[in-house]
Amino acid sequence: MASGLVRIALECEKNKKKQGIKLLEEGVWRSYCNGKKCGYALRRECGEEEWKVLQAVAPITMGAGVLPAAAEAGGGEGELMYMRARFERVVGSKDSEAFYMMNPEDGSGGPELSLYLLRS
Repeated sequence: MASGLVRIALECEKNKKKQGIKLLEEGVWRSYCNGKKCGYALRRECGEEEWKVLQAVAPITMGAGVLPAAAEAGGGEGELMYMRARFERVVGSKDSEAFYMMNPEDGSGGPELSLYLLRS
């Protein structure tokens, strides 16, 4: 993000069979980074490893860093980068929401990271 603004858009299909589902509960998303398609995203439940990461960053209120690889991983995936910040949520409609990372230390006043969720 040192190179400027980052905009991530997640887009899912409207499904007439799933009328009552909330936007954040959608399961499959097309993902775009700064306007370029970059793959897919899936919603999943937190497993044991994810809970360990969440517990490790729980005392941190704001900042970025690296968590070392777990000793029991035995040649696993290595270090894990994290970023913890305050996000402002804006609900446009039942089919669109946005999350803007707010950085109080930055003098620009604008968000460095924006996440958009769209159902089309």
